[in-house]
Amino acid sequence: MSKEQPGATTRRAFLGTATVATAASLTGPMAAADQSTDRPDPARTIKLAEANVDVPEQLAARAKAGDWTTPAAMAIPKEGYFKPEQGRYGPIFPKTPANYGFTIIAKIKPGREEAVRAYGKTIETAIAGDPHVLAPLKLHYLRWVLFNIGNDTYFMYQGIFDTDFDKYTEDAVALFKKTGVDTVFENLEGFPMDWKTNTPAFVKFVREHQCPSFLEYGEYPFVSADEIKKALKLKATFSTMLDQMQ
Repeated sequence: MSKEQPGATTRRAFLGTATVATAASLTGPMAAADQSTDRPDPARTIKLAEANVDVPEQLAARAKAGDWTTPAAMAIPKEGYFKPEQGRYGPIFPKTPANYGFTIIAKIKPGREEAVRAYGKTIETAIAGDPHVLAPLKLHYLRWVLFNIGNDTYFMYQGIFDTDFDKYTEDAVALFKKTGVDTVFENLEGFPMDWKTNTPAFVKFVREHQCPSFLEYGEYPFVSADEIKKALKLKATFSTMLDQMQ
């Protein structure tokens, strides 16, 4: 005969019920759908969506509402925006299912490749010393790439963040000033060396070297980094609570 503690039984019963409920929700409708002869044709569904829905307008409404409940994809015109809407420094780029972001591609100055690579180590060390040093930028991810075209080396800076395009650049300038760290962009051809006192010139350089995406997808679209962290904290708290029920 089992001599499990009441708490463990309660937790096991809870998890067992949740597992059964989840399995039922997954297998029941799917089994019914498999037996149905009236299942929708995915290709036909896509065609209907294209014909009947203004997708960019729909996604803009979802972005405003913070609707993350279903994955979303956005095809973006080559200009990087759907309609010209003037911001502080130029056209406003839309919030996509992957949030805001940019891809900067520029040629590095001759002989500066190692300096650019070393700057990656600088950022690594800064984050190790203070994990929140880049917090003002509201970042999700950064990805830096060096690649060659002929005899020239190019730098690609990809970032996904929660602020708009221009505010991110302004915040980056303010952050560099505050920390006393120079930007890796100083190693790029054409970058304004007076950037610390000339924010518009910094933004102009970024805009001139921005390569707009033509497609962006989000499995959980329009969710901010803070919201993701709150959800993970809630998950951890809930897990701890279940552990204490043993």
